[in-house]
Amino acid sequence: MSNDVEVNTMAPEMPAMFDGMKLAAVAAVLYIIVRCLNLKSPTAPPELTYQDTPLNHFILKSCSLLTKEYIPPLLWGKSGHLQTALYGKMGRVSSPHPYGLRKFLTMPDGATATFDLFESLSDHCTGVDVTMVICPGIGNHSEKHYIRTFVDYAQKQGYRCAVLNHLGALPNIELTSPRVFTYGCTWEFGAMVGYIKKTFPQTQLIVVGFSLGGNIVCKFLGENRTNQERVLCCVSVCQGYSALRAQETFLQWDQCRRFYNFLMADNMKKIILSHRGMLFGESASKRPKMMEDADLSTLYTATSLMQIDDNIMRKFHGYDSLKEYYEKDSCVNYIYNVNVPLLLVNSSDDPLVHQSLLTIPRTLAEKKENVIFSLTLHGGHLGFFEGAVLFPQPLTWMDKVIVQYVNAICQWEKHKPQCQSGNNSEQDCTEEENKC
Repeated sequence: MSNDVEVNTMAPEMPAMFDGMKLAAVAAVLYIIVRCLNLKSPTAPPELTYQDTPLNHFILKSCSLLTKEYIPPLLWGKSGHLQTALYGKMGRVSSPHPYGLRKFLTMPDGATATFDLFESLSDHCTGVDVTMVICPGIGNHSEKHYIRTFVDYAQKQGYRCAVLNHLGALPNIELTSPRVFTYGCTWEFGAMVGYIKKTFPQTQLIVVGFSLGGNIVCKFLGENRTNQERVLCCVSVCQGYSALRAQETFLQWDQCRRFYNFLMADNMKKIILSHRGMLFGESASKRPKMMEDADLSTLYTATSLMQIDDNIMRKFHGYDSLKEYYEKDSCVNYIYNVNVPLLLVNSSDDPLVHQSLLTIPRTLAEKKENVIFSLTLHGGHLGFFEGAVLFPQPLTWMDKVIVQYVNAICQWEKHKPQCQSGNNSEQDCTEEENKC
């Protein structure tokens, strides 16, 4: 008598099928990670646009960061969104705390401009007195981590630093007139520069602007030729050049730009509402006449910077329309008047600055011999972190390239006759520059 046992031949196939599904899921996740983190993107030196002049040749020979590969952290540094998010959330890693003195300047309209002054921590490599006048990004001030990191580094390289605090941005400083900072108002920055020139009559100036601050400093220099006196050079990082052309791109979901627009609008609402008493209260007797019809309820419901600019910001300076405000406050209409050496830095994966806006600095560099336009492949918006695999370094590529560039300019100014006379003298100039 035999016992027959029925064998289920399908049983071994089920685990194999599930293993296949798991493998497919893992592969899909890895594919998404690779795409989102842009891991397959190569590293490359910045794309440079410039004219072949003795000065630009000297700068590129002296400033190696402009011609070498920018290598971001391997796992996440090729994502413009993560670079931007880390800058926005943390600012910088292990941010120092430079010591400075806060200065208060009374403006003609009763506003009180503030800036922080940081003395140099060593002698400059050229032996001359040089001051960096710095304008931060939208709603930023001297206490932001990325500003503190850059100031500390610049101080150690022999630079005195003056950092503007945008009007209304500091949470512990009350407004003294019914006005906050706007996209292109140069009044406070001009007052800070005037103070530095008067207080330190022997100093030369380096002008630096980050994001919105880049628009302000370029507009300031181009507004009046006298604003360029005693200015050695200007550096602008991650600005958009034209608010009028940028407004349409900020309403697009491409690169999540609409989401970033919402976040920046929310931050602006918080700044404005923190000063609602001075800006909209009965005590605001000196506010512009156009501000009388400003509807505070529209501020609460605003979801974009353009809505806030149209309903509130343009009225601080009496502009009749948003178009007029953006046209007159964008540096694109003034930057061609800037004749000092000018370095414009942007990143291809900056989620805030649309690629179409980069034709402005590229065309400028093609037409003006004092301009170098540097476009990195990675870096996000004011990120530019460096590092091996995961953890970024405290100093960024942005911090180092600014100081390297201005060091080269200072050396050029000190040895200009020799640097322009021949190869041997140029070599001597480069050797001197390497001391910085």
